[in-house]
Amino acid sequence: MRRDIGKHMRLVLISGLSGSGKSIALNVLEDTGYTCIDNLPVALLEQTMEILRDEGILQVALSIDARSGPSLAPLPSFVQHMESEGLDVQVLFLDARNDVLLRRYSETRRRHPLARGERTLAECLTIERQVLGPVAEIGHRIDTSELSPNQLRDWIKSLLTIPGGLTAILFESFGYKGGIPLDADLVFDVRCLPNPYYDPRLQALTGHDEEVVKFLERDPQVEQMYRDIVAFVQAWLPAYTRDNRSYLTIALGCTGGQHRSVYLVKRLADHFRATVPVLVRHREYPAP
Repeated sequence: MRRDIGKHMRLVLISGLSGSGKSIALNVLEDTGYTCIDNLPVALLEQTMEILRDEGILQVALSIDARSGPSLAPLPSFVQHMESEGLDVQVLFLDARNDVLLRRYSETRRRHPLARGERTLAECLTIERQVLGPVAEIGHRIDTSELSPNQLRDWIKSLLTIPGGLTAILFESFGYKGGIPLDADLVFDVRCLPNPYYDPRLQALTGHDEEVVKFLERDPQVEQMYRDIVAFVQAWLPAYTRDNRSYLTIALGCTGGQHRSVYLVKRLADHFRATVPVLVRHREYPAP
């Protein structure tokens, strides 16, 4: 890539498992004003970016999937090279649990792009994960297992507001009954804290409600857990920044993802928002 070819340009690379929502993400970017190209071969990336820059196009979104096969291997080094040339690059990797992907394919009756001969859909997903390994390693993983199309659209829009060169923290609450989120970098288990669910007055409420907040704030264990997580994140965030992380997803889980994790995520987000970009996602109980 020519020197300064990437100056002031922003490139969003969309990749991930088939059925995880890549088309939705690409459509969101197109609606936001990005020039979008679907399934571009990696070998054409540099030439394409030069042409778009010469035409004055500064916001570009490219979808790259498993159909590119072995040619995906050099993508991480190419992304690093583009960043060194001044290009603001974001790599988003959409993922979902296999049972969710199998259900989505069953509902749409679509053919998997890697389907060959008698290869089953489950086998296709296994191969696809292997092929996309190099991209998954450098991308910010988004677990779409429990996201509706509208929720995914909102999440993509929120991610695009994060300026390049900064490490954003994504705080996420979840319930262990639904499994640990695939996109989590750090996971804190807060099931050891007092559970408001067992108070009949609080059972139907969530960590967004003032009554639950007061219940949790009365217990010193909750305060200690909060302070310990703050201290850990503050101590290690610089290391993640030095590792060129654009996003750090910190997931907090309780039994149902309703009370304790929701409360702590909100409180942690309020604390760190003053110093770093922060996004919040409540998987089971979104904010009202």
